[in-house]
Amino acid sequence: MMQPGATVNPTTFSPYEKIVPVMPHTRRSFVSLTGAALAAPAMAPAAAANANGDTFKLGVASYSLREFNRSLAIKSVKQIGTPYINIKEFHLSYRSTPEEMAKAKADFAKAGLQILGGGTIGLTKNDAADIRSYFQYAKNAGMPLIVAAPSAETLPLVEKAAIEFNIKVAIHNHGPEDKHFPTPQSVLKLVKNMNPLMGLCIDVGHTARTGVDVVESIAEAGPRLLDMHIKDLRDLKAKESQCIVGEGAMPVVAIFKQLKKMNYSGGVMLEYEIDGDNPVPGMLRSFAYMRGVLAGMRG
Repeated sequence: MMQPGATVNPTTFSPYEKIVPVMPHTRRSFVSLTGAALAAPAMAPAAAANANGDTFKLGVASYSLREFNRSLAIKSVKQIGTPYINIKEFHLSYRSTPEEMAKAKADFAKAGLQILGGGTIGLTKNDAADIRSYFQYAKNAGMPLIVAAPSAETLPLVEKAAIEFNIKVAIHNHGPEDKHFPTPQSVLKLVKNMNPLMGLCIDVGHTARTGVDVVESIAEAGPRLLDMHIKDLRDLKAKESQCIVGEGAMPVVAIFKQLKKMNYSGGVMLEYEIDGDNPVPGMLRSFAYMRGVLAGMRG
């Protein structure tokens, strides 16, 4: 398998470096976007984000672009019109050499993208050296935050490493299938008395599927809410019903109102897990809807 960022031969590439004709499809998708919804992606990334005037940062979890190599993922995020990105290992390998790490950081910086964090990173091995290696990776990559999937058993080691490296840890809940942390409440119960660097990444889709109230969960997390993954579901009990944000049953308006009420200042990262071969049109429509909600709240 080629390392992220390597030169890809267009005639022979692995699925990891899969090249998808993004631009023609996304250009056509612009026809369906109107007014301010269309204007935002056309702006420079920083301008599009700052125009919202919101305390939180609407961005992209690069898992959404998992079928793209780093170069295409960066182009896609720029097209969407946000400077904020959370990097999954697909786009910056844990095994990167110092030279590869420097090249990756330069690629993101040149594109004007701000790395808000990395992950989700599994931290379930109860071994201090192993856990520290991921924090060292995050530090080398310039990540101020790790979206993590630890276990209750490894939490003390994770907290120790967070303090040592001064990196925030946002524990991601993964819904009914998650034997460690299915709900935000299960995370909060264990981190509420830990160092302030330890907190939550609430995934609204997985949260809804457990049957707990998403908006109340955000309120309960309070200052422990360090990051968020946003998505939509047509059926709030069905994982496979994920859809474009705004076309499902997720209470997006209420979620954003609660974040505003809390003066939340972290990332709200779109994690678009469908349309893997061509996610950008759906991501554009998701951003258009969310930006419209925010504009309506300000209006």
